[in-house]
Amino acid sequence: MKGFLKRIGTRTWIIVGAIVVVVAGAAVYWFGFGMPATASSAQTVSQVVQAATTTMEKTVTGSGTVAPLVEEDVSFAASGTVTAVNVQAGSTVKAGDVLATIDDLTVRADLLSAQADLATAQSKLTQDEDADDGSTAADSRVAADEAAVQVAQASVDAAQAAMGETSLTAPVAGLVTAVNVAVGDVVSGSGSSGSASGSGSSSSGSSGSTSGSGSSGSSASGQAAGGSSSGSSSGSSSSAQFTIVGTDAWHVSVPVSAASVKNVAVGDEVTFTTTDGTRFFGTVSSVGMLPSTSSGAAMYPVDVKVTGSPDGLYDGVSADATIVYERRDDVLAVPSAAITTKDGVSTVEKVVDGKDVPTTVTTGEVSDSMTEITKGLSAGDQVRVTYVRATTGGTGGSGSGESGRGGFSGGGEFPGGGFGGGSGTAPGGGGGFPGGGGAPGSGTSGSGFRTGTGTGSGFRSGTGSGFRSGAGTGGSGSGSATTTRSTDGGSRG
Repeated sequence: MKGFLKRIGTRTWIIVGAIVVVVAGAAVYWFGFGMPATASSAQTVSQVVQAATTTMEKTVTGSGTVAPLVEEDVSFAASGTVTAVNVQAGSTVKAGDVLATIDDLTVRADLLSAQADLATAQSKLTQDEDADDGSTAADSRVAADEAAVQVAQASVDAAQAAMGETSLTAPVAGLVTAVNVAVGDVVSGSGSSGSASGSGSSSSGSSGSTSGSGSSGSSASGQAAGGSSSGSSSGSSSSAQFTIVGTDAWHVSVPVSAASVKNVAVGDEVTFTTTDGTRFFGTVSSVGMLPSTSSGAAMYPVDVKVTGSPDGLYDGVSADATIVYERRDDVLAVPSAAITTKDGVSTVEKVVDGKDVPTTVTTGEVSDSMTEITKGLSAGDQVRVTYVRATTGGTGGSGSGESGRGGFSGGGEFPGGGFGGGSGTAPGGGGGFPGGGGAPGSGTSGSGFRTGTGTGSGFRSGTGSGFRSGAGTGGSGSGSATTTRSTDGGSRG
């Protein structure tokens, strides 16, 4: 055995020893420096602020979609064949503009028929009145004839009105968003049938409203000259021949929870913010009485009329809403962090002539980070606010090595100035990995493996000696995340 050991050269022993040192050094780095290290510390910070008057608000938040306040579904109330369509989807119209026309053949025939029926009813009434002998039967015949004349006269009036409805006009100014009729379509008060182009529509009512209840003549709800219309703010689809929406008045329907809706009232002010940061305002115009269910929760519709006609609003734009249901001005308040409450008694540190004086106060409502003071302080009084700020982060280390000739990385080589001084959770910035000296050594002379700047021999030798030696020291650094917490235990960012 001794003979075997003698046969092993000195150079071989040096190489084997160097390998052992490399492995040991890597283990030391990983477990001692490479793994993240954190440290935490708490720092108390205080500042002096003045009690001041402010405006306190109570709000309800939600979101909704912008929609036009005016939306009219317009259809012919008279029957006939469409002879002209003067607009298309996207056209802008003024109130009274002619949208389309129909021929008057059908309505003229209806008028002539109604007039004939009226003449017949009047003739029969005249005959029965002449033959009236005062009997009960004769009186009954005369009464029935008079009723028939009234019905016939109403039909004539309706037919005469229909004669003026062969031109369909816009009841409001706005943008035409739907045109569901084309030249050649046959329309009637009870529905419409499409031509070969397939552009016709059918409905159960001539008004084309979403409810489908039609009307004709002077009894049409929301009737414009030449047709009937039904106003809507829901934006739902219908079979109306034309749909017109306003472009200068808007509203937003905001769903509000059952717990919050009791605080909302008509006239409350609302601030809206769109996704691109545009702000506009409105007032609550109605609060729905019937809830709808969304994800298992009852939500009540709160309709808000937008104030004015803000630029950049379009149908379908999403907006976040803040409904202010209570606002109080000139409220004396201090930061909530300045108040300490113990056993039901609230105190602040009032600063008088540079000294902190514990002062009992009576608190009111809390809004965001401010608390109302109803007794104990006046505007202008100074109070001390104390925060406990927790800082977390790693700290760097500096490297130094064990002495030993021909050591591992002499002369500030790998890793000079400390084997990975920490910078937060990573090796240190100053010495770093490798250190400021760099790796491998910059020299070229010497007989050792990967020599340094010196001329000596040995594994990566240099002018210095010692394991992990070098001129530099490991850099240091830290990263922190700060959270402030009030002295009464509340956490505030």
